[in-house]
Amino acid sequence: MDTSEQAIAASALSVPEETIVEACDDPELPELGIIEQVWETDPISPDDVRAHAAQAVESLSFSGVPDGGEVALGVGSRGIANLSTIVAGVVEAVSDAGYEPFIFPAMGSHGGATGEGQQEMLNELGVTEAVVGCEIRSSMDVVEVGRTPERDVPVVADANAVAADAIVPINRVKPHTDFDGSVESGLSKMLVIGMGKQRGAQIAHKWAVDWSFRRMIPEITDQLLDELPIVGGVAIVEDQHDETTLIEGVPPSGFLDREAELLETAYELMPKLPFDELDLVVFDRQGKEISGQGLDTNVIGRRPFSINEPAPETPDIKRIYTRGLTETTHGNAMGVGSADVIHEDIVAELDAPTTLINALTASTIRGVKLPPVVETDRAGLVAALSTIGVVDTDTVRVLRAADTMHLHRLYASPALIAAARERDDLRVVREPTPIEFADGQFTAPSLRD
Repeated sequence: MDTSEQAIAASALSVPEETIVEACDDPELPELGIIEQVWETDPISPDDVRAHAAQAVESLSFSGVPDGGEVALGVGSRGIANLSTIVAGVVEAVSDAGYEPFIFPAMGSHGGATGEGQQEMLNELGVTEAVVGCEIRSSMDVVEVGRTPERDVPVVADANAVAADAIVPINRVKPHTDFDGSVESGLSKMLVIGMGKQRGAQIAHKWAVDWSFRRMIPEITDQLLDELPIVGGVAIVEDQHDETTLIEGVPPSGFLDREAELLETAYELMPKLPFDELDLVVFDRQGKEISGQGLDTNVIGRRPFSINEPAPETPDIKRIYTRGLTETTHGNAMGVGSADVIHEDIVAELDAPTTLINALTASTIRGVKLPPVVETDRAGLVAALSTIGVVDTDTVRVLRAADTMHLHRLYASPALIAAARERDDLRVVREPTPIEFADGQFTAPSLRD
């Protein structure tokens, strides 16, 4: 389906603004001002990131790796700040130590589950051979390296990595969107799911239905550490502005214990919505580089399609309206089902095969169910607010954010502006004014950090 055909299909699915407004008796909408979260951060200077990455490698032991031996560097998570610079620093340190580094994509089924697609994803992340200074070997071939002792589940890993003399995953440690555990997104998950390519990711997600990720990932990580020459990993932690705040070399013995400590730090630093009770949140965009589920479940307090996992306790959001997809998500609308209402732009940009492959691999097909589709922003607001009961524009609690990653500045309704004035961690930037539309669409720009 070409772009014009997809736009026609999206229009056919969406409900016209006048139909929604008439059905909802043309309600008054709240004014919106702007608030800012006050965060104290201490990021690594961009000029020092490469050196910090090299130092992380220097802290690892390569004993047992022959001189000139090949070191496989696992890379592939999206949305990591300074990723190409960090990888270049790791490559430089490995090379200076007398070894031959190469990169392999450790991203499960992403990139359309093809070697070419995964290499293209690395290119889009800025991780190219020219930039980082070493070869990239991208293939979906895996090798079975063992089976779990109790459940007899096959454990697989990237064939190029298995053939190397040493393996070093490079990844950000952060809360996962699908489960809670002592380790979530980070080095261990990259080994179990990312390094397992599509087959490993699919095996893990299928077994997680009965086994759970919180138990599976530590057990398989231990097995991979025993079977493969993993000399350590390079862990990254980011602050509320998604800036690099820590780069650390983690030895094999710390993949579970030290990673658990870094996860606690990541939870403390992750950006969050500043209110626990909200009537409506508008997100201007969702995408895979924003969160694996498009909208970060830890931010929205919803996990409706996870595998046997409870939703976060807060926040409690009555309605979510999502307006579009990011360009770099390439139509992957994984997690679109988290919203209550979506703009027709999402449908027009949605790549159904890519989205479904991701959902099938992750065993979360409910996450790609389409919510009601509207043709304009005004229709989205009216539809959402008209379904939560009686709405008073002075007391309704509404936020508009760029996405679940960029939460420094937010549009806020009068009730939240008033609440912000009473808090030291919030600052009022602009007083509320009427929402302006052009042909039903917001004229006010998206707020980014």
